[in-house]
Amino acid sequence: MSSTPASSKPARSYAPEVIVAAGCLIALITFGPRASAGLFQIPMTLQFHWGRDIFGLALAIQNLLWGLGAPFAGAIADRYGTVRVLCVGAVLYAAGLVVMAHATTPLQLHLGAGVLIGFGLSACSFNLVLAAFGKLLPEQWRPMAFGAGTAAGSFGQFLFPPIGNILIDTLGWQQALMVFAVTLLPVLPISIILATRKLGGSGSTTANLPNQTVVQALTEAFRHRSYVLLVLGFFTCGFQLAFITVHMPAYLRDTGLPAWVGGWTLAVIGLANAVGSLSSGWLSTRMPKRHLLAWIYLGRAVAIAAFILIPPSPLTALTFGVVIGLFWLSTVPPTSSLVMLMFGTKYMAMLYGFAFFSHQVGGFLGVWLGGVLYETMGNYQFVWWLSVALGVASALINLPIVEQPVERPQAQPA
Repeated sequence: MSSTPASSKPARSYAPEVIVAAGCLIALITFGPRASAGLFQIPMTLQFHWGRDIFGLALAIQNLLWGLGAPFAGAIADRYGTVRVLCVGAVLYAAGLVVMAHATTPLQLHLGAGVLIGFGLSACSFNLVLAAFGKLLPEQWRPMAFGAGTAAGSFGQFLFPPIGNILIDTLGWQQALMVFAVTLLPVLPISIILATRKLGGSGSTTANLPNQTVVQALTEAFRHRSYVLLVLGFFTCGFQLAFITVHMPAYLRDTGLPAWVGGWTLAVIGLANAVGSLSSGWLSTRMPKRHLLAWIYLGRAVAIAAFILIPPSPLTALTFGVVIGLFWLSTVPPTSSLVMLMFGTKYMAMLYGFAFFSHQVGGFLGVWLGGVLYETMGNYQFVWWLSVALGVASALINLPIVEQPVERPQAQPA
């Protein structure tokens, strides 16, 4: 009796609609608690008499390890399939929320909110979902599916912060974190629908190179000027998003606004982001992706500058949430589409993971600098203006990108 290696089996066959729905649900579930992290800063720092730099460092570690683990999680998913990676990630994520709920020292906070949640997110967030979409879906489905998966994560950001505010007010912040941990468990059965195998000839794109090794793929990518520019530009996205997610509720409280304004600002960012991400996926098929990215980064810079120059109020905060939400994760569909266009789907999870690592290094610095500079300067103004400058820089960085598959004059040996 002959046996077929697991790596050569075809991808599990589900209708595209089912695959997209499952991936979107996982993105929604996993993005929600992370997007609500800023709600826990004030109750935790008040109870334990910590500075915001301590809480900020925990979330900075989370962002850094989320990015650091993403290429490795992607490489494992490329080689062995997506399900195991998603399940391990969801378990680590839930464990991190539990440890965070019981943390009484900075070290425990950094272990739970930083290390465990960071590595958990690297293995179960939308970056793995988008890579699975690239492998499982027909080519004509992919751009809109990338937008839908990103939008679903955004919808999680819309749902979870108001729920988090209610849970904190009624049950306390510890029990709110425990409830969030339980919400991650459905990821385990849902992930089965995203089961992937190594693609055969029929599923590959023209940019795929069948015998290419991991080392060859990485060497090729980091010698490719357009990929390097894409990775550098993605740094700004992480810096801006992580800083706003973690420090916006506290910033608004500092201006004298009630706590509900911070929660609902994060919520409307998520709702507007769903629209922005879907629109970005649609536009990715109708205009140069580098131009789309440049306009997104420039739009963010203008929106942030206007927000910090206008006197704060509930109306200005919610309006800013809507505007910045339209640009929030709309960078993801064109970025992931460009990675797939340049190099194909074979190592997409890993190569997008390295781009995402740059994103999360930016996130680490955004969160960490926000906490440190608040404690030293007493406000967030420097970090806000740094976000504006980075937005303009990334708009310029993306313009020289060449949108075509990488040139391969000769096939690389196995």
